[in-house]
Amino acid sequence: MTEERVQDAEEEAIIAMLMMRATAVGEKQAKSALSYDTEDCVEFSLAPPLVYHGKDEAGLQAWFNTWNGPIGGDVRDVKLTIGGDVAFWSGLVNMTGTKTDGTQVDLWFRQTLGLVKRDGRWMVAHQHESVPFAMDGSGRALLDLIP
Repeated sequence: MTEERVQDAEEEAIIAMLMMRATAVGEKQAKSALSYDTEDCVEFSLAPPLVYHGKDEAGLQAWFNTWNGPIGGDVRDVKLTIGGDVAFWSGLVNMTGTKTDGTQVDLWFRQTLGLVKRDGRWMVAHQHESVPFAMDGSGRALLDLIP
């Protein structure tokens, strides 16, 4: 197989894995969503704490339980870079849905995923999510930005 074909096959495998992971999140299936993460995954998410190591199925399911119905979404400005058994994915992610208190969510945020190939399977080893904040000294998160 040519190097280009190998690269295309790896890209297809990564995209398929990320789509299955996104489906599990959308359907609020914590165990399934976390099955695509390494055991030693490092996560810098929108929610506290500043960093989380490993998998927290109970915590993720508790967050899923704050949603009424599925969690929707979309991505834009996606970039995937693959180098051997390591890859980086980045993009702008839109999260939509309704919380159990009736609040409508429509939030764009930035996400970067560090991926590793272990035993022939691509997995998320590093996850970073963020939103911009006002640089005027207020420290206010800017949650209304749309790409």
